[in-house]
Amino acid sequence: MKMFYNIAIVGRPNVGKSRLFNRLARKRISIVHDVVGVTRDIITHEIGKNIILMDTGGLGLSGKDSIEEITSAVDEQVGLAIAAADLVFFVVDAMEGIMPMDYDIAEMLRKSGTNVTVIANKIDCHEKLHLADIFKSFGFGDPIAISAEHGIGEEEVRKIIASKTMEFSSQLENAEVSYDPIKLAFVGRPNVGKSSLVNALLKEQRMIVSDTPGTTREAVSVKLRRCDTSETGRDFELLDTAGSRPQNRITTSLDYFASLRMHDGIINCDIIFLVVDAEGGITKLDKKLANEVIAAGKGLILVVNKWDIAQKYYRDDNLEKFDSIKEFQKSFLQALRKELKSFPGMEVAFVSAKKGYGVNLLLSLAEKLYAKMNHKIGTGELNRVIQKAFDRRSPSTSSGRIFRIYYAVQTGNMPFVFKCFCNRVSLLNDNYKKYLLNTLRKHFDFASCTINLEFVEKDRLFQKGKKGN
Repeated sequence: MKMFYNIAIVGRPNVGKSRLFNRLARKRISIVHDVVGVTRDIITHEIGKNIILMDTGGLGLSGKDSIEEITSAVDEQVGLAIAAADLVFFVVDAMEGIMPMDYDIAEMLRKSGTNVTVIANKIDCHEKLHLADIFKSFGFGDPIAISAEHGIGEEEVRKIIASKTMEFSSQLENAEVSYDPIKLAFVGRPNVGKSSLVNALLKEQRMIVSDTPGTTREAVSVKLRRCDTSETGRDFELLDTAGSRPQNRITTSLDYFASLRMHDGIINCDIIFLVVDAEGGITKLDKKLANEVIAAGKGLILVVNKWDIAQKYYRDDNLEKFDSIKEFQKSFLQALRKELKSFPGMEVAFVSAKKGYGVNLLLSLAEKLYAKMNHKIGTGELNRVIQKAFDRRSPSTSSGRIFRIYYAVQTGNMPFVFKCFCNRVSLLNDNYKKYLLNTLRKHFDFASCTINLEFVEKDRLFQKGKKGN
């Protein structure tokens, strides 16, 4: 689901972009230039529910107006902002009229296909309104005449924002007040206790439980309300799936369709409980299922069932290398994390469906993870974390060139999606990408959450638009 609506303010120097930004933000926000590794900071501020305003800070060509200099500035500064934007405010100076750079910016905006509104600034009286008419030639509709310094026309700009974001805000509001349940799928190998866990949560025998592997053929869905002290409750939908088998063990049509419904369950649910047997530990099939959860962009909680048997094993054998059963569990947990490296620091629950041990914690873990998966990160904080990651550890060079991220923005949740505008994706190796992912996981406490990094090369931002010209 799209969680943010981004509005970019762009234009050449000294047309009043920052004044408009501060007025719409209703506060003075300093703009920092020449940060190491970034051509020019893009300053952001939230001006409405999940509505982000971005100021590009000017193109700063130092008096040079050659085509090469203009193209470079547009690509590196305006390009990054409008690529992340749903709406662009193209600010021009009505007193100066159309300048050469205005044409270049307008051309770039046309090629991008972004929704654009022209803001004709520095019109501080009714007699100057006609000065805005010349900017109709850009083809973006009627310009909005304003004076950012005096606040004239501010309400018109806010009306544009309200009209453009109406559908987005409505979708966001409906999603937040929706009473749809959190969808939880129990997946794993046959006979690890998936159905027993669902029954334990329901506190009644809703699923057929048997020691015979493969008892569950259908993916069975049941609803459950977990009430808190206020009795408002939270709705869940529990999906019990058939045991997962290796491909070469699927020999009948029943096995095939049961497997198909299990995979559909992963795609259609929010959080996946990967259930493993404390006696058997993690298998290749479990790792495959975990990777499928990542690919589907879902949250993952590892459930170690039959922990009562493991505890009995510890007591009966009196394992001397562990000082206590807690130390035994800690060692067991470290071994599990080592096997499932794709989700470092993920949530792990030790339970016994048979004894009822730890089962009540599962819904609490799911609810907390679901809230975390819907978290939004400030653009400024996100970019600071990435910059610090680069400061701590530089990427390796290739042919004298080094990978750089100029700007990053969160574009989605469930899974988390971060769009990163960079120089060359080919310079990024898998180890450094993993380092960036782990940095984000650790800093924002996104263990058990899927994170997708999308990289956009600045030289290819508007490649699609250029092909048509």
